[in-house]
Amino acid sequence: MTTTFTGIYAACITPFSSDGAEIDIAGISAQVEHMISNGVHGLVPGGSTGEFTALTVAERKACNRAYIEAAAGRVPVVAGTGALSTAETIELSRDAEEAGADALMIVPPFYDTPSFEEILVHYRAISDVVDIPIMFYNIPDATGLELSAEEFGRLGREGRVANFKDTSGDFSKFTSVYLNHSDDIQPINGCDTLTFAALALGTGAGVWGAASFIPRLCTDLYSALAVDVDMPRARDLWKKIHPICVFLESHSYACGVKTGVELVGLPAGPTRGPILPLASEHREELRGLLTAAGLDTVA
Repeated sequence: MTTTFTGIYAACITPFSSDGAEIDIAGISAQVEHMISNGVHGLVPGGSTGEFTALTVAERKACNRAYIEAAAGRVPVVAGTGALSTAETIELSRDAEEAGADALMIVPPFYDTPSFEEILVHYRAISDVVDIPIMFYNIPDATGLELSAEEFGRLGREGRVANFKDTSGDFSKFTSVYLNHSDDIQPINGCDTLTFAALALGTGAGVWGAASFIPRLCTDLYSALAVDVDMPRARDLWKKIHPICVFLESHSYACGVKTGVELVGLPAGPTRGPILPLASEHREELRGLLTAAGLDTVA
């Protein structure tokens, strides 16, 4: 059974204090207000954009809870809870559900790549103890796990996974799942540069890091393409957005998004090591792309 998501879900950063030592809870609140006021349809904290691998378990719980509290039921929150073990994934998932998360985004274990049968057992074990939908986070470059279109269908039917965020960049396979297996599992785009194509295909939703700092452009694109089917307007918007997407996919993604957040005047803090800040010339390149897209930036 699928759970249908619609709209643009922002892949959220984890704001830190200026020294990177602590999560900036006030920064999370400011970020949430910015995104919701600009029409974002949902929030996805605790994923790659949120630097989850650089957080302790306690920090991951605190970050998810802060986003859930700041959203205050106005939009759904899909909390990232994937971990290297089933036990830790369950611990994080239970905590997020208790805090009020609407769904969970769970990346499969990504060190010793499990077999597909092990993946099914892993996700069934989680679905046995939570009552909210599970989104599979498909990111083969990080996990080493490549599923076929047919296996995605099985993941929905047998693993009790509602949908998957696809960050593989394999649009042909993504299309095959949409056309042949969407009764079992909903494919949701998570690759920035494929957003236009995925929405035009009819998938109806995307998880998008750029929505953390250009939320109105992202939601306007969704409205033009997926709601109004106004292709000329959608193309005009995509001309502004696409260069920003290309930039993000050409650098450390979390760092690029955090830099974008800072450039539009919101608190972000540094990325945690080993990720370094963007070089000054790249920061200015992103500023130029935002200016060209019609956004004001700060010094």
